[in-house]
Amino acid sequence: MFFRGESFKDFLRFYPIVSAIIALQVVIWAFMYFNLPYWLEMYYYGIGQNLAIQQGDYWRLVTPIFMHDINGITHILFNSFALVLFGPALETMLGKMKFILLYLGSGVFANLFTYLIDMESTTLHLGASGAIYALLGFIIYLVFFVPGMLDPASRQIALTYTFIGVVMTFIQPGVSIPGHVFGLVGGFAFGPILANNLNVYRPQYTRRRKTSPDGVNFDPNRWNKRRRRLRINPNLSAILWWVVIILAALGFIASIIF
Repeated sequence: MFFRGESFKDFLRFYPIVSAIIALQVVIWAFMYFNLPYWLEMYYYGIGQNLAIQQGDYWRLVTPIFMHDINGITHILFNSFALVLFGPALETMLGKMKFILLYLGSGVFANLFTYLIDMESTTLHLGASGAIYALLGFIIYLVFFVPGMLDPASRQIALTYTFIGVVMTFIQPGVSIPGHVFGLVGGFAFGPILANNLNVYRPQYTRRRKTSPDGVNFDPNRWNKRRRRLRINPNLSAILWWVVIILAALGFIASIIF
């Protein structure tokens, strides 16, 4: 589910919303990184700042979702990678409109609670991380409440990625802890609302069995059939998630106190 095998052309065709989001944030980043016309205005009026939101710049709850650090490529690269990894399956399962609601709604949810924690803060924040963590939060909801939608390997990938991401949130400096935590919570909270009548995800790149000129059948997917399914130890999964919950709680408390 989270392995990409489509061609670039097929990716654009099968996942138009994910493709559009990535294209938009790359264009915005390129404008600011290369100092193209109006980049400074774009940065000044788009970046998130709680004090500016308090003074009426409510669009700043949305615009930071599509902006990234202009001092390097790492920020946008990792967020785009996560979107390519987890976005296509969710766009297929939810449909275009529900996926947009999950991505933007949870991103705004994360920025809103970041604002409510300290309304007069002048700290600048930007990035799609809150929305990316929302995708993970929604997947976690599926893992525990709609388990039949994800295969064991996909569940393990999602749980591992989320665990590492949450840990890094509290280790890596300069990260918006409330943005990540409330993005994850927001995506999970959207679960009961959006996880109805989900489409079954099927890889779009599976090729058909081919017959060679000499009449010998060739199945390009024959190796996939022989792969053994990965199994998650329930006890290990529970331990990991208790660690995640404790770290999230400590980080949230620390963000309020300090």
